[in-house]
Amino acid sequence: MYGRNWSFRITWFRILMIIMVLIAVAAALYRFIFGLGAVTNLNDQWPWGLWIGFDLLCGIALAGGGFSTALVVHVLHRDKYLPIARAALLTSLLGYIISMVSLFLDIGRWFNFWRPFFYWGFHSVLFEVFWCISLYTTIQVLEFGDIFFEKVKFPALKKILGYMMTPLLILGIVLPSLHQSSLGSLYIVAIDKLYPLWWSMLIPFFFVWSAFFLGPAMVTVEGTLASRAYGRQPELPVFQSMTKLTMWMMIIYFIVKMIDLNYRGVFGMAFNGSYESNMFLIEMIVFVLLPIFMYAIPSIRTKLWGVVTASLLVVVGVVFNRMNVVFTGMAKSVGGSYFPSIWEFLITIGMWSALALAYLFIVENFSILPKEEHTHSTHTSYGPSFHA
Repeated sequence: MYGRNWSFRITWFRILMIIMVLIAVAAALYRFIFGLGAVTNLNDQWPWGLWIGFDLLCGIALAGGGFSTALVVHVLHRDKYLPIARAALLTSLLGYIISMVSLFLDIGRWFNFWRPFFYWGFHSVLFEVFWCISLYTTIQVLEFGDIFFEKVKFPALKKILGYMMTPLLILGIVLPSLHQSSLGSLYIVAIDKLYPLWWSMLIPFFFVWSAFFLGPAMVTVEGTLASRAYGRQPELPVFQSMTKLTMWMMIIYFIVKMIDLNYRGVFGMAFNGSYESNMFLIEMIVFVLLPIFMYAIPSIRTKLWGVVTASLLVVVGVVFNRMNVVFTGMAKSVGGSYFPSIWEFLITIGMWSALALAYLFIVENFSILPKEEHTHSTHTSYGPSFHA
C-alpha cells in the first residue's frame, strides 16, 4: 500500500528550522553541564519560567486535540470527523513530546529525572501530573504504532497493537482529563499568590474544559495550514461542524467563570483598571466572547476565513490564559522580576521547530492526511483499528 522509500523536501525555511534545532541542542547541552543559571533568568522568586509556562502548560493544552477528537470520533461515533483524526493524534503526540522535553530541561538536577518512577509521592499533585503525562505520551506512541506499521511492515506487532487499541483508547481519554485538571490543581495552593481573577477552586475544571474546547480549534488551524502547505482542499465541512461543539463549550466556560467570580465576590476586580484586570478583560472579550459570536454568525462560520480566524483566536486565547495564570497573576505576589533570556527563547524556538520538522516528515511519509478523493467523505481509509 505504501512505498518503501522515505522522502523529505528541503526548503530554505526548513533549513532555517534545522539550524534553530541545532542551536537549541547546543544550548541544552550547555544547560545540562553548567546548570539552569548558565542559560536562564530563573531565580528563587521565579522558579517556573518560559519552559514551564509556555512549553509545558501551553504545549499540553495545545495538544488537547488528540483526546478530544478521540472522544468525539470513537466514543460519540461521529465518523464524519475521521478525516482529521490522524492529524489530531500526530499533533497531540508531538505536543506532548515537546512538553516532556521542556519538563526535563527545567529540572534543576536533571540526572534525578528517574526518581518519580521509583519513589512515589502519593500526596503530590505534581507527581500525578508527571505520571499521567508520561503514561499518556507512551500510549500515544503505541497508538501511532498502528500507523507506523502500515508502512514499516511488521504484521505481528501490528496485530498485537490492534488488540490493544480499545483499552488504549479508554486510557487515552481518561489520562489527559486527569492531568489537564491536575495542572490547574497546582495553583489551588497559591490562594494568597495567584490574582483572584484567575485563582479559583474551579481552576482544575477551567483547565480541562478549555483544553477540550481548544482541541477542535487547534485541529482546524493545523488542518488548514497543512492543506495550504500541501496544496489540498481544507476540510471545511468538518471544521464547520466542529464549531458548534467549540461554541457551546466556550459558552459554558464563560458562564461558569462569571458565576464563580460573582460567588467569590471578586467580579468587580475585573473593572478596577489594574494591569491584571485589563489582561483579564482582554482574555474574556477578545479570546472568549469574540470567537463565540463569530461561531454563532452563519455568514462567518460558513466561510473558511471565518472558521480559521475564530479558531485561531481560541488557540491564542488558551495560551493567553495559561500565561496570565503563570506570569500575570503571580507577578505582584512573588516579587522580583523575570524575563526569559535569549537562550531560553532559542531553546523554545528550537523545540517547536523540531516539532514542525517532525510533523512535516511524518505527513510526507505516512498516511496522515486523507486522500483527496475521500476528502469530504466519511468513509476514509483509516480503518476501524485506528484510534486517536
